[in-house]
Amino acid sequence: MTDAAIAIANLVFVYAERVDLGDFDGVGELFDTATYRAGAAGAVTTIDGAQVASLLRKMVITGPDGTPGTKHVTTNLIIEVDEDAGTATSRSYFTVLQAGPDGIQPIVAGRYHDAFACVDGQWRFTDRLILSDLIGDLTRHLRRNPY
Repeated sequence: MTDAAIAIANLVFVYAERVDLGDFDGVGELFDTATYRAGAAGAVTTIDGAQVASLLRKMVITGPDGTPGTKHVTTNLIIEVDEDAGTATSRSYFTVLQAGPDGIQPIVAGRYHDAFACVDGQWRFTDRLILSDLIGDLTRHLRRNPY
């Protein structure tokens, strides 16, 4: 794996880690110069990076420890890098698990379609499209269903 691919994979995985830690400001920082799009059933909503942390704080239910009690599992990561242009794309699957009264349950699964640019030697998100393909019980995860 190239250095660029490793840096990009790390961005994808750091997103999941920060969401699961309830570090919504940290998630927002990942998208400070990017668009963040999410949708299901053909409807996509786009916000800019500055709005990401605010949206997550309003929408995601957190417990007394400040976390949402979730684990985002990201798999099937495919990265395509254009070193000459300083751009890249990736596609991956995600599954979100949450602990509840009935044990651990998958609550949503889908795909991330991401775009990146290398700016001053650092890879950064330029766009994330979240496609939620399988939606389960989100009542303990979201204050409102955004779809």
